[in-house]
Amino acid sequence: MSDTRHMHRAIELAMRGRGWVNPNPMVGAVIVKDDRIIGEGYHQRYGQPHAERNALADCAESAAGATLYVTLEPCCHQGRTPPCTDAVLQSGITRVVIGSRDPNPLVAGKGAKILRAHGVQVVEDVEREACDNLNQSFFHFIQHRTPYVVMKYAMTLDGKIATSSGKSRWITGEAARYRVHEDRHRYSAIMVGVGTVLADDPMLTCRLEHARNPLRVVCDTRLRTPTTANVVTTTDQAATIIATSETDTGLHRPYLEAGCEVLVVPRNGEHLDLGALMTALGEDQIDSLLLEGGGTLNWSALRSGVVCKVQAYIAPKLFGGSGKTSVGGVGVETPDAAFRLGPPTVTYLGDDILLESEVIECSPES
Repeated sequence: MSDTRHMHRAIELAMRGRGWVNPNPMVGAVIVKDDRIIGEGYHQRYGQPHAERNALADCAESAAGATLYVTLEPCCHQGRTPPCTDAVLQSGITRVVIGSRDPNPLVAGKGAKILRAHGVQVVEDVEREACDNLNQSFFHFIQHRTPYVVMKYAMTLDGKIATSSGKSRWITGEAARYRVHEDRHRYSAIMVGVGTVLADDPMLTCRLEHARNPLRVVCDTRLRTPTTANVVTTTDQAATIIATSETDTGLHRPYLEAGCEVLVVPRNGEHLDLGALMTALGEDQIDSLLLEGGGTLNWSALRSGVVCKVQAYIAPKLFGGSGKTSVGGVGVETPDAAFRLGPPTVTYLGDDILLESEVIECSPES
């Protein structure tokens, strides 16, 4: 029972690193001696000491003979910081309780093996599901080297993301919109299509205090983004990538001069090859991406197989008519060809509901 209680505290600590540690995982650590917490820590910023070392630094007394509770298997390789297994062994800790197993090929069981080889008792998989849920983005990125893509949209109970006149502000209430900004802080990047830029001229920034702005990515096959658009003129506030198939470098110049990056991506039919775009973003260490596009981009992303999770914010409203829907395109031909999602989690946000489901099967591209 105490193992569960202390791991829950480690999870609470780990969440303090949300949005600041990407592309590293969120990790929390608690050191317990004689049933007393003597040290706590979490991974605070990318490139800074890991949770285990911060917890050891927080100790007001020797950790010799203590138990370390850590949400993720301690690393055993030299990266931006030294191996955490070295620090644990040097501290005299005699028992380590681990939540998640690290799928990073540089770790992947080696951390636990090293500790056991030096006589440390290791207990694994304590509150593993909760610990795994902390780092869905990291686990996907470390195995696939492409961003964990969350497709997000807000809709009415009759499935509309805008009225017949194209208006969409605001479908959901303040609580739901606050949650969206929490995710803009959490994920490394946010992506829209040029149609959204032309229609709404969004800022795509995080409005929360003491938060970070995501990298902004605009999918713009034919380079139609106005140079006066907010995503172009505010690169001093948040970085912007214009992803395009336009190879004329003369057309790139105004965006480059405004501080944007122009990323040339091959086409897949009439649109950008989103698989190639995700590969390029992954090479730039973009581990996660919030997709806030319209129905056209959502369809392309699903057909490309790049979507990992779907977030549907549902408001108790009805628009009726011919308003836009969350996923456009030609649609699937039969129910059997549907995109399959896992069982949803349900979160109530004021009057609205958030449904979140992992994508478990995509229809192959034709």
